[in-house]
Amino acid sequence: MKKYGIITAMQEEMQEIKKIMTNIKEKQIYELQFITGNINNKEVVLVEAGVGKVNAARVTQILIDNFDIEAIINVGVAGAANDELNMGDIVIGQIIVQHDFDITAFGHPKGFISNVGQYVESDSKLLKKMESTIQKFANKDFKIKVGIIASGDIFCTETKMKEKIRSKFFADAIEMEGAAIAQVCKLDNIPFIIIRSISDNPNGNNLITYKEYLEMATKRCAQIIKAYLN
Repeated sequence: MKKYGIITAMQEEMQEIKKIMTNIKEKQIYELQFITGNINNKEVVLVEAGVGKVNAARVTQILIDNFDIEAIINVGVAGAANDELNMGDIVIGQIIVQHDFDITAFGHPKGFISNVGQYVESDSKLLKKMESTIQKFANKDFKIKVGIIASGDIFCTETKMKEKIRSKFFADAIEMEGAAIAQVCKLDNIPFIIIRSISDNPNGNNLITYKEYLEMATKRCAQIIKAYLN
């Protein structure tokens, strides 16, 4: 049976997903721990990739090469680019972009990648299923927004940088892995979806906020995954 691959960047994110899994087994590949099991009636493979786009891309390809993957879900925390989002709100990435990829010297727009384009879109069928899942959370005390997620190899702390990314790409959330996972999945023809919970708002002081809200944000990600794979 084909499996859903679930990729997190950090241990805290991975542990919350592991808590909702059953029939857990582990397999080590290139010193990475791949955790197989079930969430509800779906077979899944969970892995912690590490922070940043290179780690994310590497682990995505290893996951695809070594398991019979139906689709990949990237789940974790992010900073808010959209000021309407609060701590713990969820952003589903319909559109993903690498905000730090720059070959504008060759006449391309910021974020444009050869053979990929400026944006990568999550799989339409997975998004449709996610929209149905979102309805189950309509009365919760947090928002779920389908929007744009921007990735780059920097933990964004400055308001000016956040505003620049927001104005350039209309981004709702900023993080460090999703677009790399999206690029690999696009090139390998593997459906994917990106799920992020807001842990901070880049304002020069958001490292403190990040530490305060990390646990809440990761728990809400796990709630979404559990409902989505029901």
